[in-house]
Amino acid sequence: MHSKRFTNWYVSLVLLLSVLAVSCQKDTGEQAVDQKKIALNADSALTTNSPDNFLATEGTLTIKMQDSTYTFDASKDSVAFVNMSAGDNRYFGITAINKEHTMSFGVSSKGAAADSLTKPVAGGQLLMMADVIHSQQYTLTQYAEPGDSGKINLLQYRNKDVLAKGNFFTFLSKDDDPNSSLYRVEGTFELKLKKQ
Repeated sequence: MHSKRFTNWYVSLVLLLSVLAVSCQKDTGEQAVDQKKIALNADSALTTNSPDNFLATEGTLTIKMQDSTYTFDASKDSVAFVNMSAGDNRYFGITAINKEHTMSFGVSSKGAAADSLTKPVAGGQLLMMADVIHSQQYTLTQYAEPGDSGKINLLQYRNKDVLAKGNFFTFLSKDDDPNSSLYRVEGTFELKLKKQ
């Protein structure tokens, strides 16, 4: 039980760090020099440690939860396909943060990414921050049985200009509360690296 909890926590943390590392790459306007240095160091660390991480240059990630639909547009928001290792285990997933830095999302699965692949969800998180005080956090429930956390269908991966295309569903609980309702989250993604 503790191993599953640690793995979910670790995968969610790595996804969040990946989002933060790539989030500043698409910001516009003036920023402080110190912030740029921090972002550059984070981006360099991400690239050095995980050369199979890719920041999409166009395409969308759309997620639906209850009656709401959220769309990340890779031409302005930071959307990345990440590959990572935790000990002897490999994981892949999608992370995103909007341009305003008020919403982030990540979903991952255990294993290596490939075309025509369906795998169980291993980690997931949705964060929404209206302001510093008002935030909502939804995470993959740690109380689900293995295989009950949803699926990621990776239809295409690194095929010509397609970075990743597919869909997923998972179940998230609010604030990791054992008494929280489970929220079904469905999503689609079609991400590209560059225009042909």
